Amino acid sequence: MTSLAKQDDRAWTWDDYRAWRGDERWEIIGGSAFAMSPAPSTAHQAVILRIVSRLERALAGGPCRPFVAPTDVRLTDTDVVQPDILVVCDAGKITPECIVGAPDVVVEVLSPNTAIRDLREKKALYARCGVREYVIVDPLEHYATRFLPGAAGYDAGDTFGGDETLPFATFDGLEIPLWEVFDLPVPGSLPPARGPGSAS
Repeated sequence: MTSLAKQDDRAWTWDDYRAWRGDERWEIIGGSAFAMSPAPSTAHQAVILRIVSRLERALAGGPCRPFVAPTDVRLTDTDVVQPDILVVCDAGKITPECIVGAPDVVVEVLSPNTAIRDLREKKALYARCGVREYVIVDPLEHYATRFLPGAAGYDAGDTFGGDETLPFATFDGLEIPLWEVFDLPVPGSLPPARGPGSAS
């Protein structure tokens, strides 16, 4: 299969998705099936782990639970996605098989082969289905953009650089230092001192 499961006029559904076999990962957006291969880079996965570990610590003991891909999210019968990171605060949406309905928060870490879809089709889908907070993280350019509901879909977004913290509007007081997420020097820290005889 190529970037779409099939080039025909039918709309793929949750039942079709469940019947597919093989090692490839797929998402369905508006009835069209999109491949999620090749696998993401190690840098991409490292960023995901750093974000999730901080979310787990911050949300421990509360009603909200973070999940990572591959976790199926069934938004509608023709919209099935696997966000990189999602947080669900309604336990009724969590089933043994998948998440049913919109997560409260979705974080997508950009990869070259899926970035356009994350910024366009999936952003529109998450807004339409009621995801309260959508965050895009760029592991190469070292920034994150947070989108919140606006008058029509999401707002224009707020962007945070690698030397700033990323505040989550859904969780009061929860901020994640992006320099830690991107494994960058602490803002304001001095470079290592040069020893005697070091080249200038």
